[in-house]
Amino acid sequence: MASTTSSTKPSTAAPRGEVQIALIGCNHRTAPVEFRERVAFSAEQARAAATSLRQQGILQEAVVLSTCNRSELYGVPGDSGAAVTEAMEEFLTSFHRIPRSDFDGRFYRWTGRDAIQHLYRVAAGLDSMLLGEAEILGQLRTAYSQALEYGSTGPVLNRAFQGALEVGKRIRAETEVGARPMSVAFAGVRLAERVFGNLRGRTALIVGAGAVAEQVVEHLRNRGIGRLQVVNRSLDRAEELAQRMDGKAVPWQSLESVLAVPDVIVTSVSGSEPVLTRPMLEAALAARAGKPVFVVDLGVPRNVAPDAAGLYSLYLYNVDDLGEIVEQNRRAREAEIPRAESIIAEHVSKFEAWRSALAAGSIVDELRAHFQRRRDELLRERLAALPLISPEERQRLAEVTEELVERLLVEPTERLRKTHSMRGHLGALDALRHLFGISEKHRKGKAGDSGDGDE
Repeated sequence: MASTTSSTKPSTAAPRGEVQIALIGCNHRTAPVEFRERVAFSAEQARAAATSLRQQGILQEAVVLSTCNRSELYGVPGDSGAAVTEAMEEFLTSFHRIPRSDFDGRFYRWTGRDAIQHLYRVAAGLDSMLLGEAEILGQLRTAYSQALEYGSTGPVLNRAFQGALEVGKRIRAETEVGARPMSVAFAGVRLAERVFGNLRGRTALIVGAGAVAEQVVEHLRNRGIGRLQVVNRSLDRAEELAQRMDGKAVPWQSLESVLAVPDVIVTSVSGSEPVLTRPMLEAALAARAGKPVFVVDLGVPRNVAPDAAGLYSLYLYNVDDLGEIVEQNRRAREAEIPRAESIIAEHVSKFEAWRSALAAGSIVDELRAHFQRRRDELLRERLAALPLISPEERQRLAEVTEELVERLLVEPTERLRKTHSMRGHLGALDALRHLFGISEKHRKGKAGDSGDGDE
């Protein structure tokens, strides 16, 4: 992502040389919601981060995936080289203004095959809090589409994320991992049932009108919820959702005035500050004369102020409080994990074969450039010692030596053309580069000729 252009269509040209993918991230296993909300990205923040990473030369390509359960940054290294994950983490500490010490133990770092395997497991729903959850594939598709739109992807991440989407679809079609879809929205509704028993006839308020809110409303309706209200910053969007679900839209500025009505409140809105504060909920509980209120906060960052948790008659849960439901879900589906993992392994191998083929094809160009440099040096030395040689003879020597270089490359080129997979040969290619003294400087120079994917 070294370019500063904002083309909406990344290049489809294959990059030269070896290509790696680097990943850093945190999820529900490595960090509590209190930390995840500090490193969450809005759509605009994701775009700004991708742009900055390219401008600083840390990455050539990047995709930011940010959900309630994870924040992950995928990239193709730029000038950082082997230290790319270190540079990516340093960037994130600066971007989110978080002390580096707070990151210790929170972030995982993967490169190469490990990064691709992680991406494909995420797409499959195997790395989710709720095994096989329904939302993650759509969230991944959205993150990739947005990165594609503002030009932060290139041939490598395009190949990787298209493969991830294919993996996700295959696993849900060919295994039981995606059967009886379990989502964060559904888990929240199930939790409400455990508090109230039966939701039939109860009153619910949905704060937000996005994809998660839609799912919450649908699950509530399926359980016979009584009165349903939807409040959203965009009243039009709230009205649209409420109308489809036989509910009522509430203007955003009226949120506080309707908090005393619902038995169930579900929040799922974006923003850096809580939309429900302790004083607002205290007033609502007082107006309800002690009747309990169930609140499930599905926002990251959290939509409900944490200090509201101690209020009497308030049952407040966030995305990290779904542990028991998560475990039940995993037990029901874990028998399908080996089949899903085999599909992932198949697609990881496909990507690695593609990556290896790129590296193998580039070695011919690198050898040609190396031999040509040596040929030019030899010709200059020898011709300098032969001042009486004619221009015609000089031209003939140049043609003969150039033909020699091309003949030396005919056989390896033909073998590469007939080789369908170079998987497992990357080490040999590195040894070949070392044997002929193809320097990192020359390799970077050749790689730079192909652009960064935006031109």
